[in-house]
Amino acid sequence: MKKIICLLLPVLWIFTLETYAQPWVQNDAIFNPSGIPSLPFSQPRFADLDGDGDPDLIIGNTEDKPYFMENSGSATNPAFTIGADIFAGISFLDAEMGVCADIDGDGDLDFIAGGFTGLNLFTNTGTISSPVFEKTEGFFDGLNVGSNPVPDLADVDNDGDLDMVVGLSESGMVKLYVNLGSPVMAQFTEASAIEIGDVGLYAYPNFCDLDADNDLDLLVGRDEHGFIYYQNTGTPNTAIWETNINTFAGLGNETYWNSPELTDLNGDGKFDLIFGSASGPLNYYLNSGTPTSPTWQLNTTLFGGVLDVGGASNPNFIDWDGDADLDMFTGSQLGDIKYFENTGTTSGPAWEENSSYFTSLKHSIYSAVAIGDVNDDGLFDAIVGDLSGKLYYHRNTGSGFFFETEVLSTVNLGGWSAPRLVDFDNDEDLDIVAGNEAGNLTYLENQGSAASPAWVIIPGFFGGIDVGTNCVAALGDLDGDGDLDIITGNLWSEVQFFENLGESWVENPEPIEGITGNQNTTPAFADLDGDGDLDIILGQYNGTFNYYRNQRIVSAITVQNQIKPFTLKPVFPNPFKSFTTISFELSEVSDMMLQIFDQSGHKILTKEWQKMESGIHHYHWNASSLPSGIYFIHLTSGNQHQIIKAVLEN
Repeated sequence: MKKIICLLLPVLWIFTLETYAQPWVQNDAIFNPSGIPSLPFSQPRFADLDGDGDPDLIIGNTEDKPYFMENSGSATNPAFTIGADIFAGISFLDAEMGVCADIDGDGDLDFIAGGFTGLNLFTNTGTISSPVFEKTEGFFDGLNVGSNPVPDLADVDNDGDLDMVVGLSESGMVKLYVNLGSPVMAQFTEASAIEIGDVGLYAYPNFCDLDADNDLDLLVGRDEHGFIYYQNTGTPNTAIWETNINTFAGLGNETYWNSPELTDLNGDGKFDLIFGSASGPLNYYLNSGTPTSPTWQLNTTLFGGVLDVGGASNPNFIDWDGDADLDMFTGSQLGDIKYFENTGTTSGPAWEENSSYFTSLKHSIYSAVAIGDVNDDGLFDAIVGDLSGKLYYHRNTGSGFFFETEVLSTVNLGGWSAPRLVDFDNDEDLDIVAGNEAGNLTYLENQGSAASPAWVIIPGFFGGIDVGTNCVAALGDLDGDGDLDIITGNLWSEVQFFENLGESWVENPEPIEGITGNQNTTPAFADLDGDGDLDIILGQYNGTFNYYRNQRIVSAITVQNQIKPFTLKPVFPNPFKSFTTISFELSEVSDMMLQIFDQSGHKILTKEWQKMESGIHHYHWNASSLPSGIYFIHLTSGNQHQIIKAVLEN
């Protein structure tokens, strides 16, 4: 069996970097055929925002303002594509999620949103088919809803105007605000609020007449598994809320922070269930029962296309099943090794998870895996790394994996080990290149044989390569000169290229211009379009994958970079327990101020630095005395500021 991993394909063309530039075209649909993005802490809601009679999709999330997808199908056969940026003028601080309702009775849909700043109304000053949302200041003043409330609106008391339910983030309380105004001039007061129930933390309520008795029931998601269903056993005029534990039993037990929407998505007169979660992908359950007695049937054809391992994806490619196309292996945040069989072709991959054979490879969290035949028996073996910094050799017996406890037992890279297998010294056996938490690369040369590996660390092999924190590498002949180059990812979203010059490694940003990562980027090489050159795949901290297709063009390209005064990096870890690291990079000497706020807007911490030097800086935040929840990290220099979120789970 060939000893070099399939992703290290030889490249037949040879160019010099002076005459050759690598243009990259991003096409994440190769890992997401549905086209529906997987956004962290997703909250799907539906509304006909283009006036064509079918439901469009709004996805709230913690990454940015709500995301709009137009229903390009129909009311009975939906299909969702990226729509106009109708929320362009809305700040993510004002709208982590939102719902649409005609709150002013003018015949078009307005947008009622919950965000860091509380509850906000965006009035539609456009039309039914082309909405324009403008913020109406102070509309919900006086309501005690805190930060990141989750609203929904419907006529609960059957008086012709819209009432409002709000789920609270801080307490998990579900509160009903009866509209004391009119259909054209809504009025809500705290004095009229009715507490329906407490679901724990982060309540996500949604109105629906699920039992078809002409009054409105409430389905509520939360930060735990499952749902709380409040069935209205009263009348259309006077609600009586009673907990029903049967209707949604068993649903949402594999996900956290479930945020539901009940809507008739296929036009059959029955309400279906769509919900988001912390991990991102949307879950769709078709109601195959009756309008009064639902039966839930999982449907993965509409929203099920996103490959998402739940967190900390770390891809690696090899033809595991011997069908001449590249399959994918990946580590994950929980430590499971996932295998996705390529059921497509060499130029058009399609992915189907089949991980059962690899369950024994799990050791600890934040796993990484390299696959190759390291003992020359015709079977692919596994080298696993994880948060501990150790490396583990699992020999493939043909019926499972046997953990060779003595091999590599003395190796400890100090945390976050991420191995790759490659015949680096061209001696017909597989060596190991591994990144670590400190940001370095380690070379373990196989000084045994193809049949009996014995890996020995060669100190200083990669010279001064140091990418900061959480280095993950991919090796391949990217510049076509016959030797192996390196691209790396790190904690700070950076992707770097190190050219192999024989006696040294030199960083050269030009060949990877246009490649951008996210927190804890983990790169891999693979020719996924079958054109003979190496494409780049990036694993992401949120569990998804990005694909950059390599289009070879012989030309010189000059790119001018826009220099930002500073960049606030994603905190790590996130979510975190007690401690996390806040990092930022300065392009020049600057006065800096760091502030941290809780969900209520209370300032938790202020740190100021005078004349900070350029470069990357780290602040280690001890939040062990604070309650669990979402915190906002605000970094300021002069009139420039940036804000990111961190989730504390004590």
